[in-house]
Amino acid sequence: MNKEISQAVIRRMPRYYRYLGELIDEGVERISSNELSSRMKVTASQIRQDLNNFGGFGQQGYGYNVQYLYEEIGKIMGLNEQHNIIVIGAGNLGQAIANYMKFEKLGFVIIGLFDVDTKLSGKKIRGIPILMLDEIEDFLATHKVDIAALTMPKKNADEVANQLVQLGVHAIWNFAHVDLELLDESVVVENVHLSDSLMQLSYNIVKSKKEL
Repeated sequence: MNKEISQAVIRRMPRYYRYLGELIDEGVERISSNELSSRMKVTASQIRQDLNNFGGFGQQGYGYNVQYLYEEIGKIMGLNEQHNIIVIGAGNLGQAIANYMKFEKLGFVIIGLFDVDTKLSGKKIRGIPILMLDEIEDFLATHKVDIAALTMPKKNADEVANQLVQLGVHAIWNFAHVDLELLDESVVVENVHLSDSLMQLSYNIVKSKKEL
């Protein structure tokens, strides 16, 4: 597909996928854009526009086949494939990510954990041994890795990220509280700033109090 899809649409696709999964669990076989709209608090027009970017999927007078749409959105997002992940930084956040089993149900499989703290060497998280960072080159030479999650302090994040890119990693899930400066601009980076989300929540708390 050559059509450029806006990031706003892409950000909504996982939400569609989640709601459709809930509908499947409830035994719902088909749904109209209006019914989906009332559940998701997104206008029916927006839903139709979003899905039309990828071909539409609906039938006039019938709506959407829930199972089919769920599977097609999964394919659009690449969830019909397995994506191998390594985690760089095996502290609390890195271990929490490794322990979150729902990722595997979506096709994201954590196959390696790395750290520089020798006290963690050999410790296992869900059966995955923590390796030292200086072992990563050998590991990448023998394992297919699609995504590297950075859960390390920001001080060395750029250096480690560029090392990973040079070793063939093409996508980075960045929790390292810094906007990465990569030498290869073709690398896909998803920045996750947890504190930004909390600050937005704080703003909305303050706003709601003022409106009372």
